[in-house]
Amino acid sequence: MSTTGKVIRCKAAIVWKPGGSFSIEEVEVAPPKAKEVRIKMVATALCGTEMKMLKDKNLQHQHYPIIMGHEGAGIVESVGEGVSTVKAGDKVIALFLPQCGECTSCLNSADNFCIKLKQAETHLMSDGTSRFTCKGKPVYHFGNTSTFSEYTVMDEISVAKIDAAAPLEKVFLVSCGFSTGYGGAINTAKVTPGSTCAVFGLGGVGLSVIMGCKAAGATRIIAVDINKDKFEKAKEVGATECINPQDYEKPIQEVLFDLTGDGVDFSFEVIGNPETVAAALASCHESHGVCVIIGLIIGVQLNISGHLFFSGRSLKGSVYGGWKGRDGASKLVSDYMAKKINLDALITHSLNLDKINEAVELMKTGKCVRCVLLL
Repeated sequence: MSTTGKVIRCKAAIVWKPGGSFSIEEVEVAPPKAKEVRIKMVATALCGTEMKMLKDKNLQHQHYPIIMGHEGAGIVESVGEGVSTVKAGDKVIALFLPQCGECTSCLNSADNFCIKLKQAETHLMSDGTSRFTCKGKPVYHFGNTSTFSEYTVMDEISVAKIDAAAPLEKVFLVSCGFSTGYGGAINTAKVTPGSTCAVFGLGGVGLSVIMGCKAAGATRIIAVDINKDKFEKAKEVGATECINPQDYEKPIQEVLFDLTGDGVDFSFEVIGNPETVAAALASCHESHGVCVIIGLIIGVQLNISGHLFFSGRSLKGSVYGGWKGRDGASKLVSDYMAKKINLDALITHSLNLDKINEAVELMKTGKCVRCVLLL
């Protein structure tokens, strides 16, 4: 029986209050309005952003209850009036970074920060209302996506149609983690052949940075993390050496200068720690070194010595690895299907959505890169 135009009742993982854990609840998901798409989610995962929001008061807000999740893939269930780029039955990637195709960023070939991304700050759809209700109360959206629900509603501009043969339980990583790291190396830093790179933080995004550095032809990729359990996977995906800052009495930037002679060509901060950003920048070659901030840093000030820039170092930000949302996601899925990129190495665990709190604990151990949550 068709569900088009009807309210769908399904399971979702809701956070009811700041600092709370996930609660599996039955929610009602309204039909999509004009230029919106309702999606049956198939695969999603906890990204570092959700992990931070669960514990970091700087990232917590007053929009509760909320359905989080911004990394996922699914199948279009129905579309609202005026939707022309996807149809019911299409496989799609959910995107926290929209691509409206009309703003100055979308029209600039070197830019990807679509102005519509700011819609996510309201935690509502563009008409100022929610498509979710639970126990008679509206539930807030998250990151333009809300993938921790069996069904979700998104704007058409935040949905990328992909190859019908693509395995959603693999390619969902293109929604955030892989693209953000891999593109951070290739698009934002523009890593050069024969270069030396340092990657601070070896979660799923950090490992994807390593993959990007390797694909760009870097000859030396130094992985940096205080958890040695992550070193084996880092070497598996392309790191040439791994170091733990806690093994040295010197600051890590001095260690890297000792190892390389004059600093690394490219460094990547993939943790979201202001002190690590300063160390990553100081690890760069003094005249041509490039440091890219990929980790989420919100609500804090960076304390960086001005002399680090005097000789020519660069510090850059990066969102979604510099890819334009819809175009980039479709391209990367095609690259995966053509065996040009490897996503499988990043998926270490698999659970059903109702085990999401177990996935949180797995992520905390550092032994889990990505736990795919199946819906």
